[in-house]
Amino acid sequence: MASQGDPRVLFVMNLVLSSIFAVGIVWGLDFVGLVGFTVWNVASLALLLMAVTYVVTR
Repeated sequence: MASQGDPRVLFVMNLVLSSIFAVGIVWGLDFVGLVGFTVWNVASLALLLMAVTYVVTR
């Protein structure tokens, strides 16, 4: 029987990694002129990435 881990730790890891990835993606899109680098854009993408990660891993 494998341990699933503490859900709080998994949530925080998902939040941190999704946020870092979102910053990189939005920065790159801002660099090429597609979107602006704003907190709203980064937060929205981070939430989207967290949701996708949750669905894929369940």
